[in-house]
Amino acid sequence: MVTGSRAYGLETGGSDTDRRGVFVAPTPDFWRMTKPPTHRDGPLPEQFSWEVERFCVLALDANPTVLECLWSPLVEIVTPSGERLRELRGAFLSRRAHETFANYADAQFRRLDPAAPRWKQAMHMIRLLLSGLHLVRHGDLEVRVGPHRDRLLAIRRGEVPWAEVDAWRRALNAELAAADSVLPAAPDRARVEDFLVDVRRDHL
Repeated sequence: MVTGSRAYGLETGGSDTDRRGVFVAPTPDFWRMTKPPTHRDGPLPEQFSWEVERFCVLALDANPTVLECLWSPLVEIVTPSGERLRELRGAFLSRRAHETFANYADAQFRRLDPAAPRWKQAMHMIRLLLSGLHLVRHGDLEVRVGPHRDRLLAIRRGEVPWAEVDAWRRALNAELAAADSVLPAAPDRARVEDFLVDVRRDHL
């Protein structure tokens, strides 16, 4: 699937095409002492894939980068197992997302220098908070930024004063912390494990 700026609707003329994928290692490979890789780069530029079990572990932990893959509107190739994984995406959701989305955005904030902000990073910090807030309120991930696009791109171009960006960040953080969540307390790990068992059997 395509992720990053093109999936968000924030691409510019020079934007790369970021691709993320999930692959299934042959089940007999897990019987060896040397296990299959948990991820791999390529073969295309800006392409990265996770082995399905690693992907599921990260998604159960409400990793924002991984969850976004399940809701990307730009899917280029999907196998029957991949279709099942996308249909399962609600099983990965939990209130853990409150913390993970806020923490990812906070990590970006701490790397920003207010005296000379990296505006693209600042834009994605705000985008993460908007995405997390929509998720906890509505129970699905809104990858496209929709009505926020113009304001986010203005941040990327450095047209929004840092004080205004930071005020928006603080307001979104407060909303995310106080939001009444529609998400379950815990993900549906049993459904995910059943899916993984089926996938392993299919790849014997």
